[in-house]
Amino acid sequence: MRLANKKVIALVEEEFEDLELWYPILRLQEEGATVHLVGKEAGKTYVGKYGVPAEAAYSFDEIDANEYDAILVPGGWAPDKLRRYPEVLQFVRQMDEAKKPIGQICHAGWVLISANILHGKNVTSTPGIKDDMTNAGAEWHDEAVIVDGHIISSRRPPDLPPYVKAFADQLAK
Repeated sequence: MRLANKKVIALVEEEFEDLELWYPILRLQEEGATVHLVGKEAGKTYVGKYGVPAEAAYSFDEIDANEYDAILVPGGWAPDKLRRYPEVLQFVRQMDEAKKPIGQICHAGWVLISANILHGKNVTSTPGIKDDMTNAGAEWHDEAVIVDGHIISSRRPPDLPPYVKAFADQLAK
C-alpha cells in the first residue's frame, strides 16, 4: 500500500460536512495511511451536519504536528469554529512551512485564510467563500480540485473523488 507509514491529522469540530470528513479518511486508510481524528477534546463525539458522528482520538494539545505527514481540514460549518483555535492555525502553519500536504475542501479555506498562508496560491473552494479566498491573496478557480504545491483544495462533496486522489498522490511523494 502506497501510503503505509504515512500519518495524517484529520481535524474535527461540530457541524463538519459528513462526507468531506469521512470520505478522505476512509480512502486514505484504504491506501495504508494512519489517520488520527483530532479535536479540541479527546474522546468527544462531534456530530456532522447530517448526524454522522466522529470521535476525536486526540486533543489539539496532545499532538505534535511535526510527527505527521499531512493535514485534512473538512468543510461544513466546522471550519468557522476550527479557525478560532490557535493550535489549529499553528498546525496549518507548521505543515505549510514544511511543505507537507494540506487538504481543504468547501468552507475549509477559512482555516487557511486565518492561518495566513494563501497569498499568491491557486485554490478553489465552495463559491460562497470565493471573495474571502481572493481577499486573502489567493487566485480562485472554479474547478473540482486545484493542486498548488502542497496545498490541495476542492469545492464540495461531488468533487471528493478527484480531491482525495490528488491529496493521496501528494502524500505518496
